[in-house]
Amino acid sequence: MRITNEMNLPQPFVSAAESEYRYTPKRYSATSVMKGVRESILQRRHDDEIESDASQMVWAIFGTAVHSVLEKAEGTDSQVKECKMEVVMPNGYTLSGIFDLYDKETGTVTDYKTSSVWKVKFGEFDDWRTQVLIYAWMLRQNGHDARRGEIVALLKDWSPTKAKIGDHPPAPVYKVTWDFDDGDFDDIGAWLEDRFAEIEAAEQLPDDELPVCTPEERWAKPEKWAVMKKGRKSAIKLYDTEQEAYDRLALLPTGHYVEHRPGESRKCEDYCSAAPFCSFYKGGAE
Repeated sequence: MRITNEMNLPQPFVSAAESEYRYTPKRYSATSVMKGVRESILQRRHDDEIESDASQMVWAIFGTAVHSVLEKAEGTDSQVKECKMEVVMPNGYTLSGIFDLYDKETGTVTDYKTSSVWKVKFGEFDDWRTQVLIYAWMLRQNGHDARRGEIVALLKDWSPTKAKIGDHPPAPVYKVTWDFDDGDFDDIGAWLEDRFAEIEAAEQLPDDELPVCTPEERWAKPEKWAVMKKGRKSAIKLYDTEQEAYDRLALLPTGHYVEHRPGESRKCEDYCSAAPFCSFYKGGAE
């Protein structure tokens, strides 16, 4: 990835945004296999062409700084910090990962995150659970008795004022834990095997023929038809089809109307660096 500097920021800021990471053939990290296959492969193929401005990398820099501080902090005798792991999959591809902390005494693998308060409010933790489950599975493949996953999230937009009211988290740090059983490890092992087989097949395809990321991978929001009332900002009700919305409208008095809300793939729009090279996105991702 090429880092630009449109705001003419000091060089140390730009240097902090740069990465020396280079993709290795037939080697994928735990975080990259969690992405859509198309996204992951396009990022690898077009790494030298993808651009990001240093001003847009502030939270990545913040996250790196947090990890650096915590890595240097003293732990207990049973804890291992920032350890790299590898597992060779059945098709010869390598799964790599770096966990932030592993406690051999409790079998807990911990990952640190910098996150938004909204993720906690909505309870959207499936991706976090999958990531620490993959790490725990990898640890088990390397002879460790990992059986628990934990995320410690630093909430970058936490407010002490808002914490006194409503459902705002009570502290700027939030912890989520999961206990894993044999079924969880069997499931993630099978999923990883299938995902690497999918990656191997997709690598033989040109860009435009790569499998399109699933709606979940694109954070897709389907189109809706909203029944609205003049003078009111929020919808009376949202409908999946235009016909349903107009059927409801026919039962309402004058002053109501139907508003179409197009679908969108939020990750494609705002969070996928490979989007400029994706035919699905360029064709109008929804």
